[in-house]
Amino acid sequence: QVQLVESGGDLVQTGASLTLSCAASGRSVRTYRMGWFRQAPGKEREFVGASNWRGGVAYTGAYADSVKGRFTISRNNAENTVYLEMNDLKPEDTAVYYCAADSRGGSDYTSGTEYDYWGQGTQVTVSS
Repeated sequence: QVQLVESGGDLVQTGASLTLSCAASGRSVRTYRMGWFRQAPGKEREFVGASNWRGGVAYTGAYADSVKGRFTISRNNAENTVYLEMNDLKPEDTAVYYCAADSRGGSDYTSGTEYDYWGQGTQVTVSS
């Protein structure tokens, strides 16, 4: 079993930056695909970005169009932690942010159903 705990959510102003952390425990997620999702009030959960694992290397590069160029995912394998760096935040980024772990490497990394483990979420609120 893997436990995921997000932290770092906050109330910030438009244009601010924020970094979310996702600390994993139970086992190493070094070879897992790690995803970030978010859910705004009254809306469905949506994909934000994913850090994939292939050929012995973890790489990122899969982001939703709405955050591409502003958000970056990184990993610290020694600390079993994944980060979501968010820059130039906008009010429409307001949501509960969740990290998720996929141990099987499913074909659709944008789909929440591919992920085995989820954190409890952390609130990000961007004021205008």
